[in-house]
Amino acid sequence: MTELDRDRGAAFLGFTVSAALLVLTVGTYFNDSLSHLGWQGGEYAYAFLWIAIGSTVVGGVIKFAAPAPWRSIGAGLAVGGIGGVLVVLVLIVTFFVLLATNDWGISVP
Repeated sequence: MTELDRDRGAAFLGFTVSAALLVLTVGTYFNDSLSHLGWQGGEYAYAFLWIAIGSTVVGGVIKFAAPAPWRSIGAGLAVGGIGGVLVVLVLIVTFFVLLATNDWGISVP
């Protein structure tokens, strides 16, 4: 195994951790797993957003401040976090476009 292969594997591990946390958050929302704690849709959305932002920030810090073996993991975390942030941005833009075009048949006074 070459050093490049190890770096790719470590980056994939970082990405997988970030993506798994985001998917787990969506899964808990669809199953309403934390309703016994009083969680509703907004808490899940905040958790998703903070996991995405946190993965991006922590991944960036690890990428630039950690020793060599950890840099690839940081890059993977950052990529996964950026993907989560992009999902949130797409959902926000979609919401505002639908609100502006009023395509769902709700009459706005």
